[in-house]
Amino acid sequence: MITRKAETHNPSQTLRDSSQCVIMADEEQRELGAELARLQQEHRDLDAAIDALHQSPAPDLLRLQRLKKRKLQLRDRIAFIEDQITPDIIA
Repeated sequence: MITRKAETHNPSQTLRDSSQCVIMADEEQRELGAELARLQQEHRDLDAAIDALHQSPAPDLLRLQRLKKRKLQLRDRIAFIEDQITPDIIA
């Protein structure tokens, strides 16, 4: 016959673990918010650079294409982070 050691439930340990999860979640939210703000600023800067390049007499098409591609990558990352920050609400 195999005997198992009885597992003890420690409420203070559970409370401490859950409070650490909340702290980590808050810290993660702040980090995501900071990254989101940085990416949004870079997206706006790229928009201005693309516009300025369009206005130039002889735009560098390869550079323009690269800037637009980077802008699309930023848009995708911004959308991903916004989805992470926004809680899922079941209607």
